[in-house]
Amino acid sequence: MDTAVVPETADLDGLRAAAAGCQACELWEGATQTVFGAGPVDARIVLVGEQPGDVEDRRGLPFVGPAGRLLDRALADAGLDRESCYVTNTVKHFRFRLSGKRRIHQTPGPEHVTACQPWLAAEFTLISPEVVVCLGATAAKILLGSTFRVTRQRGQLMPFDPPSRDEDAGVKSGWIMATTHPSAVLRMPDESRAEAYDALVADLRVAARALA
Repeated sequence: MDTAVVPETADLDGLRAAAAGCQACELWEGATQTVFGAGPVDARIVLVGEQPGDVEDRRGLPFVGPAGRLLDRALADAGLDRESCYVTNTVKHFRFRLSGKRRIHQTPGPEHVTACQPWLAAEFTLISPEVVVCLGATAAKILLGSTFRVTRQRGQLMPFDPPSRDEDAGVKSGWIMATTHPSAVLRMPDESRAEAYDALVADLRVAARALA
């Protein structure tokens, strides 16, 4: 497996262009394209999900499918503007299995996370966010450790030193918290979905208050 070649001096556009050719793991072979993060470099908050889904893989943008639309609504209800947030994933290619013509999501493995870690570290280095929100258990375990449980610790702000591509880059410390992934809300039974959505909004309001 090749190592991701991350330009040391690139801005976000340069990173995005370089990541488009990343072959550090085998996921690039089946995916349509790399799905890099999106948002302003001066974003005060970074939202980190697991990996792009089918719609994101086809369009090349993070959180633009059904889960993304739900996230947009939840951010607005929490008093946060999606356009002022930076949204990304821990893994930049879509991992899936075929079922007929359908592409079924598969959780990325440790090797895929390791291959993409330099890209995420580079994003944190450039943005240096005040608040990081992990969307879902995979992102939370990657950034907060394998013992972290979203079901027990969601919505709790904790001090955080973001990973950096350079130990001397001076990435400032901030806060991190975790909540459920919007796709998990969509998978809830109809009778439980409203409550799950309200809990997601409540968690995002914690992040909004931290910025205030």
